Amino acid sequence: MSATQGLMQPRDAERSMHKANHSVPIEVLLVEDNPDDADLTVDALRDGRVHNRVTVVEDGVEAMAYLRREGKYRAAPRPDLILLDLNLPRKNGREVLAEVKQDPDLRRIPVVVMTSSDDEKDVLAAYNLYVNCYITKPVDLNQFLAVIKSIEHFWFSIVKLAAA
Repeated sequence: MSATQGLMQPRDAERSMHKANHSVPIEVLLVEDNPDDADLTVDALRDGRVHNRVTVVEDGVEAMAYLRREGKYRAAPRPDLILLDLNLPRKNGREVLAEVKQDPDLRRIPVVVMTSSDDEKDVLAAYNLYVNCYITKPVDLNQFLAVIKSIEHFWFSIVKLAAA
């Protein structure tokens, strides 16, 4: 092992420090096909205390193109967090989660599943695919907004995110 292996490169260390100080926005990829849920989530995150930038994609195929920086996403920033619905068109959230966690370049990005399903099979399947967190979306608007604020506080204020 060389002396530099396992150490952050200066650019990555600087990016990590800026993110910790919130001078550089936290990048969030929201994978959500319901426009109302997407709008509520984006609004709640934008109203939060942490400076963040949210990109919304509507299905699993778009999510993987974004994460792999393919096509129109060639210049996409690497997300610091993925908020993932399970029930998506074209490629469902389970497939996206499996691909992310199997990819050595993507697997360290935390994935929070936010879905309407509270089925124990879905919860177990997500954790078997190495999801970082599983949240059932509340139906009540105020509870939904509180959940988004809790996600923001935990992942952006408490947790130390890995540098890209």
